[in-house]
Amino acid sequence: MSKTRDLLAALVIRLTFVVALFAAVLMPAAAQSTDAELKLLVDALAARGFSETEDAIKALAFTGDDRVAAVLGALGEGNLFVGKTSKQVVIGRAAGRDLVLTDPVTRAEIGTEPSAAYTKIRVNNRLRRTIQAAIGTLTLLSDNPVTRRAAAEAVMKTRDPETIPALDAAIAEETDAGILQVMQEARAAAVLNSDAAEADKVAAIATIAGRGDRESLSILTQYIAAPGEVGVAAQAAVDDVNTTIALWNAGQNIWFGVSLGSVLLLAAIGLAITFGVMGVINMAHGEMVMIGAYTTFVVQQQIRMYAPGLFDFSLLIALPLAFLVAGAIGVAIERGVIRFLYGRPLETLLATWGISLILQQAVRSRFGAQNQQVGNPSWMSGSFDVGLISITYSRLWIVVFAIFVFFALMALLKRTPFGLQTRAVTANRQMASAMGIRTPWIDAMTFGLGSGVAGIAGVALSQIENVSPNLGQGYIIDSFMVVVFGGVGNLWGTLVGALTLGIANKFLEPYAGAVLGKIFVLVFIILFIQKRPRGLFALKGRSIEA
Repeated sequence: MSKTRDLLAALVIRLTFVVALFAAVLMPAAAQSTDAELKLLVDALAARGFSETEDAIKALAFTGDDRVAAVLGALGEGNLFVGKTSKQVVIGRAAGRDLVLTDPVTRAEIGTEPSAAYTKIRVNNRLRRTIQAAIGTLTLLSDNPVTRRAAAEAVMKTRDPETIPALDAAIAEETDAGILQVMQEARAAAVLNSDAAEADKVAAIATIAGRGDRESLSILTQYIAAPGEVGVAAQAAVDDVNTTIALWNAGQNIWFGVSLGSVLLLAAIGLAITFGVMGVINMAHGEMVMIGAYTTFVVQQQIRMYAPGLFDFSLLIALPLAFLVAGAIGVAIERGVIRFLYGRPLETLLATWGISLILQQAVRSRFGAQNQQVGNPSWMSGSFDVGLISITYSRLWIVVFAIFVFFALMALLKRTPFGLQTRAVTANRQMASAMGIRTPWIDAMTFGLGSGVAGIAGVALSQIENVSPNLGQGYIIDSFMVVVFGGVGNLWGTLVGALTLGIANKFLEPYAGAVLGKIFVLVFIILFIQKRPRGLFALKGRSIEA
């Protein structure tokens, strides 16, 4: 009796599927089905075999009904169930040992039933691909351009030949050039996966090769071994795509190098000022960067507590505060320690190294040794692509900020009385003092300016680095290399040096690794300094040249 009952049930399901498929064929594409018609098609998803379920999915997609995408999405997520007695398909959500049931067609809540009374409709990887392609086909003619593009990209991933008619219809209606191109590429991928003529496949290879990205390379590689013109065309296309990708990779490395160079510029530009004017080897410069980063952390902490709505302005608030805090500490260090050590570079090195240890321990005692959370404002979050180059907004804004800081300092040193006096002290300290310039005041203000710039560099670095007491230690050696390579005290040299070292590091890393790449750069700088001891752009002046 049980075998007879199973056979009768299978026959009923098979007949239901045949009726559903016949109804789908009779219904015009992209027309809204009645609830009863769509329900009949949905119930056919409960067929016993995966092949029958796949046919039912395609029949549902053929209707073009807007409600089908949600049903198929639930199937792919494993949320479709069939009643063991009623044989009705429903959407189920687990609630303990029960299921909260929803009608898949009307989306009306049915009620709660024991989960034991229902069987989950199983799907395999092949069905998941079919579901993805069906959902993509359903939305190819959507009014929303974002939805149409996403649908074409979904079809591109599945490469299902049965989506070609739907793609042809969508291509004929599409007016957006970008989406049209994606649809044509999706159609080409489906043609390659079909039994189309050789000439059609060669044309499809040319279309896919036009993408010039890694996805197209993955598709084309599968057809290199194909017989005849298809294999030849695929090999030529793969070679072209590899060349294109190599060029984009070089562009990506240049962007990474510019990004790293902007970070090095921010970290080194303050050191270029103090080292150039005062000749002080300031080993505590990295701690000024760290103080700026912790100032950002404190500002964000206060904003989170008292004014959460101002979080997007937290960096703008932190910038002047970081400059003032780091600058004030710099002036205190110069007035309290360094002014007694001028002319003794080794002692200033040891003294500032000791100060750096004191500052690190002070920060550890106040904030702890663990990393602190510094959030990204919304305008610094996310990324966008230019071809195959991925650009994050945080890095882009840091590059813009570094350029702004550079030209602001240039204007300060070239267009203000303070800048004129600073350049006079740099060129000839004794003559500047004889002309009435208060060189001790210039020394203090210059050291404070360099420290303040390091502080605002810390604000920028807090967006891409872990904020910890050791933050500045990772940049102090690189900062000295940038300053010495570019020319001590020369801002243009610092800019060129930072960008050169940043790009060189990024091109060496893929071949030598990050650590060995830095070693190669250091060896290059040592050899370079043997030929040009004053760097790329040497300052002019009697005391300097002496």
